[in-house]
Amino acid sequence: MVKSKNKSKLQSNTFLLLITIGLFLVMYVAGMFLYQDKGFAKPQMFLNLFISNAGLIVIACGMTLVMITGGIDISVGSVTALVCMAAAYLMEKKGASTYTALVMALAIGILFGLVQGYLIAYLEIQPFIVTLGGMFFGRGMTAVVSTEMISIQNKLFMKWANYKIYLPFGTVNKKGVYQAAYIYPTVLIAIAIVVGITIMLKYTKFGRKLYAIGGNQQSALMMGINVRKTKLQAYVLDGFLAGLGGFLFCLNSSAGFVEQAKGMEMDAISAAVIGGTLLSGGVGTVVGTLFGVLIKGTITSLITTQGTLSSWWVRIVLSALLCFFIILQSVIASAKRKKKKFSVFGGSDSFKAFKQLNKVT
Repeated sequence: MVKSKNKSKLQSNTFLLLITIGLFLVMYVAGMFLYQDKGFAKPQMFLNLFISNAGLIVIACGMTLVMITGGIDISVGSVTALVCMAAAYLMEKKGASTYTALVMALAIGILFGLVQGYLIAYLEIQPFIVTLGGMFFGRGMTAVVSTEMISIQNKLFMKWANYKIYLPFGTVNKKGVYQAAYIYPTVLIAIAIVVGITIMLKYTKFGRKLYAIGGNQQSALMMGINVRKTKLQAYVLDGFLAGLGGFLFCLNSSAGFVEQAKGMEMDAISAAVIGGTLLSGGVGTVVGTLFGVLIKGTITSLITTQGTLSSWWVRIVLSALLCFFIILQSVIASAKRKKKKFSVFGGSDSFKAFKQLNKVT
């Protein structure tokens, strides 16, 4: 009986992920039919979704981790801007190497995660307030480094930024010339992050602790989980991914300026929510987040290819989708409560975490 209930809960949560994947497929296939003459059906157009959003995928994965614990981080856009500006300043004004810029980017992200995580986990300050301060601090520090736009010309950095990995397929253009499809190394890094975090969430004790804390913090304490330490670790990992994602974003833009990555925190949050992560915590996957990012990228591509609509329509459509998924999640959660099938641990993922942790501890 318990097994059938768990199966039912798992099907309900998988339902959200399937809707996200289905929505992405419908939007992309519609684009292929509508704009086939403008190259929307070419493999490279699909790969460009990953190329343009590699940094956002990594940052949104970190956002998903803290949202699973019931937290949030609205400083990631400012961290990205600070990473890009600091990297550009170090390489162009101080003659530092690309390796130094990369280490500095990761250090900035980890430092943000460490400070914000400590304030949230140990001083129990609301995540929104702490990361709001982080957002202002990061954007302010970006302006302190430089108020001017700095273009990156470092040879090794540009080699990394322009290095293409050609794939064994492609298309023939109107002149009859074969063009192989390609990706950049940033895409492989982003996919590796998605795979790694998926394995961590599903098969490690740390991943199960995140779900348990997000489902019900008091229950997690009763299970013997060190909630403060786990939350701090989640924010440090989120910060590390923000720093890494910021550097990947910098490779794509090859510049640093104060207004860079403005609104990226909202893109990351909306990608996680559209991908099935609950704002209240306890449920979520980075695979869903990946498709949330791809949906955002597809909307941008459709509007860009259409040619006459303002870029603000990306935000309008994205906000409508965000509202739809929040309402859908609320309806599903309400239905579960009415049927008394919703466990005290918040959802299927946290319920599974509770069971598996009990086996381990």
